[in-house]
Amino acid sequence: MKSDTIITTEHLNLWYGTNHALKDICMELPDKKTTAFIGPSGCGKSTLIRCFNRMNDLVDPCTITGTISYHGRDLYGPGCDPVAVRMKIGMVFQKPNPFPKSTYENVAFGPRIHGIKDKNKLDEIVKESLQKAALWDEVSDRLFDSALGLSGGQQQRLCIARTLAVNPEIILMDEPCSALDPIATAKIEDLIEVLKRDYCVIIVTHSMSQASRVSDYTAFMYLGDLIEFGETRQIFENPKEELTENYITGRFG
Repeated sequence: MKSDTIITTEHLNLWYGTNHALKDICMELPDKKTTAFIGPSGCGKSTLIRCFNRMNDLVDPCTITGTISYHGRDLYGPGCDPVAVRMKIGMVFQKPNPFPKSTYENVAFGPRIHGIKDKNKLDEIVKESLQKAALWDEVSDRLFDSALGLSGGQQQRLCIARTLAVNPEIILMDEPCSALDPIATAKIEDLIEVLKRDYCVIIVTHSMSQASRVSDYTAFMYLGDLIEFGETRQIFENPKEELTENYITGRFG
């Protein structure tokens, strides 16, 4: 394992019932970098990142074999608490999903669940999280208005702030821009560039241009297999696998 590796998968397999959705996935994901997962619909991208914070625990029937290690600890080993895992490995979903509460309460929700009650501390966390999500300047004068009144792009950045509020190390983003317009998408992409200085960012995207813009590493998946994984420039300019080249050049997908 490389010294900068934060997540390692070894011979990871996953079945939904009899459907073999992930097939013998082996990879090492680096910390404080952005990794993009690309590939056609249904190839296993979202299923794989949902393994990283144990979201697939909520799917029945689901069977997982192999190992996923986070800082060398097996995420599916005995004594590993899924709630603690999700605090350190947060997720932002395809469509913004703010709670029907105020902007402030959306961000403060996680810290409160984890035992922080002091108002000054909560105020500090809310402000810092919204600043990190590049949203503070837009909402600081309406923190106690409903978050549902924000634009789609603002709601998505609020969901990122909500994830940051519990002090994660990894931020999973499952097609975070697919429901957004080009201006909101550009703001999220700029934010990803900033976030990777302090976090490991893992993004699923159908947009190869987005993957090439925002990521340091790219993984190409096809029919549950990890076909190729490497530095983004190498994947896009000099792929080693013919299947990768065919996908990137638009011969299928």
